[in-house]
Amino acid sequence: MVTENIEALLPHRKPFLFVDRIISCDEKGSVSERKFTEDDFFFKGHFPEYPVVPGVILVETMAQAGGSALSYQKKFEEGCLFFLGTVDKVKFRNQVRPGDTVRMEVVNLRVTSHMVKQSGKAYVGETLCAEAEWMCLVGKAN
Repeated sequence: MVTENIEALLPHRKPFLFVDRIISCDEKGSVSERKFTEDDFFFKGHFPEYPVVPGVILVETMAQAGGSALSYQKKFEEGCLFFLGTVDKVKFRNQVRPGDTVRMEVVNLRVTSHMVKQSGKAYVGETLCAEAEWMCLVGKAN
């Protein structure tokens, strides 16, 4: 494991921080994890009788995983923020439920000082649950 200190890498905070730990990372990409629990805020309204992680949260989780790994590798100036610009090729293949630990496998497609293009897959065990490509703009808060 690389780090569990995700708050030092991302500006996100609970209840909107969706990465627990970075397992590995290098120039090509990263592997991170997030355990979803019944205490996560969205389960109260996203099918209370059959709680499921919303698909948009899975995409956000993958994007946060990719951004936190790049921050860990000090690819950007301190204090930079990542803003989702596009999300493409999204496919939801299996449900993620309370108690599931999701493994995000993220590939860096292009990284510059102002833009990040990544693709990712979210797994529970060996089951592919979601996949997507996204682009984030990188900048400082004004």
